[in-house]
Amino acid sequence: MREITHDGDLDHLREFYRHFGHVEAAPVSVLYEDWALGVAEDTEILDRLLTLPAEKRQPNLLFAAARLHGTPLKPWEDARPQIITHWEDIAATMRQRRTQTNEPGRSAVLNLALARIEGPVALIEVGASAGLLLYPDCWEIRYGTGQGPITLEPTGPVRAEVDLDCALEGIEPPSSLPEVAWRAGVDLNPLDLRRDDDREWLETLVWPGMEYRLDRIHAGALLVAAQPPSLVRGDLNGMLPQLLSQVPHGATPVVFHSAVLAYLPLEDRESFARQVRASEARWISNEGVNVLPEIAQRLPGGDDDATDFVLALDGEPIARTGPHGQYARAL
Repeated sequence: MREITHDGDLDHLREFYRHFGHVEAAPVSVLYEDWALGVAEDTEILDRLLTLPAEKRQPNLLFAAARLHGTPLKPWEDARPQIITHWEDIAATMRQRRTQTNEPGRSAVLNLALARIEGPVALIEVGASAGLLLYPDCWEIRYGTGQGPITLEPTGPVRAEVDLDCALEGIEPPSSLPEVAWRAGVDLNPLDLRRDDDREWLETLVWPGMEYRLDRIHAGALLVAAQPPSLVRGDLNGMLPQLLSQVPHGATPVVFHSAVLAYLPLEDRESFARQVRASEARWISNEGVNVLPEIAQRLPGGDDDATDFVLALDGEPIARTGPHGQYARAL
């Protein structure tokens, strides 16, 4: 994921949508590629987006809000009139909601780092959305390797009804995970998948062409219902000390996040990194290549694939990963 732009300039926003269309959407969603490139050339839509706060202008948020208000999954020329007609409702949803893609598939790559930590562990997810990534031990995960698939069996208190797949290149799959003693998360707007409107919003955030992810959301909702995590509302920097203070005695705190910090200004990202480093917690990050400069500087070679995420443990890069946990490649 590209770092969210905080510029108020029309040209910056236009380029932001072009980048999304050509680089992020094109490999996985032909329709969102078309929509993003359509917005990039549509000065009227861009001007309307510029009336929103900077963090509310991203394509994922616009497209999900548009769909929520009846915009058909058709080419941009057919979708645009609906967006114009219902702009006030769409803009209101964009102000109220956030991009909270809660993809359980990311657990497959996060587990590559989690398996390196001795348990029992207390998981703290920042930017937790509905908390679906707080169940890394509840999914059966098939890791594709050069020697054939290797399965990581779930050992958690409940078991998801669907499996996850992740292709590995030059990386050994985890043989086991540490015991999870506690699960908690923080989000500016936690989602409760027992609520129809929250579940509908999370489903609407799934891009056209990636409908297979809906089954994962439904399975994750059952995990949440069976054993609800502790989710608190608030800013990740402000709430982290409180969550760390609640970690059960004898458990190693593990602070983790995936596709979250790109939505923060650089100074807030740096503040978060300093705070985690100063704590006794282990730190697992899975973010876009350039989201955390201190980690990007430790990558070998150049930025050869802007769609990659970088998985790191305690600030040390481990692998390049797919944005939704599809793959992990050795550095």
